[in-house]
Amino acid sequence: TVVRVADLYVDCGFESADEADAAGVRIGTPVVYAPGSFAMGAHRVTGPAVDDRAGCAVLIEVARALAKRTGGPTVHLAFTTQEEFNLRGALPLAQRLLPDIALQVDLMLATDTPDTTGRGDMRLGGGAGMSLYSFHGRGTLNGVIPHPALVRLFEETAGAEAMPLQRSAQTGVLTDLSYVQLVGEGVAALDVGFPMRYSHSSREVVDLRDLESLRDLLIAALARIGPEFSLSRD
Repeated sequence: TVVRVADLYVDCGFESADEADAAGVRIGTPVVYAPGSFAMGAHRVTGPAVDDRAGCAVLIEVARALAKRTGGPTVHLAFTTQEEFNLRGALPLAQRLLPDIALQVDLMLATDTPDTTGRGDMRLGGGAGMSLYSFHGRGTLNGVIPHPALVRLFEETAGAEAMPLQRSAQTGVLTDLSYVQLVGEGVAALDVGFPMRYSHSSREVVDLRDLESLRDLLIAALARIGPEFSLSRD
């Protein structure tokens, strides 16, 4: 049985409110999962906050590759904060940069465990993923229907480079891109990512081969954005 959030509490061993206050525990004090990551088998790792430390690791590898190039489009790599708290980090940056294209690098909910059967076809070890539709499914929170030119770019890149590319279409999902796409006169948007199990738990699981696949796909796709690349919908 999963305990409701409203019924959870943390017992720190204090005997009074004064003891808790003296230890620095008061209203507004943040609580996080205890750190600690572990290898699982030959290719997988588990731990807290893999979402989105894994995405950060991919971007660092992409940055290393971009540093060696001699041409290509201007690329801003952003490590934004507070996505889980109403997307507070990405929007100010997007409003400053006013980009033509925004690519979100985040998890893709894996659907390869018994409890997720029938909810999609996204599996660990299957390579990078691309979202074709997302919607939070509640209230005014929206989602992303990606720009067709970017979908085509990543599909053609994966095909030309013989890279795997999994596809996702899910509700109950929201990323920074949901509102970045609305900045200025509109930003061409696409969510790409890596499959991950057990989202928002203390033991999120990813496959390192999928991170490598995503790194390679991003590098190859960015290299194909040249003077002839068009965001026209015609």
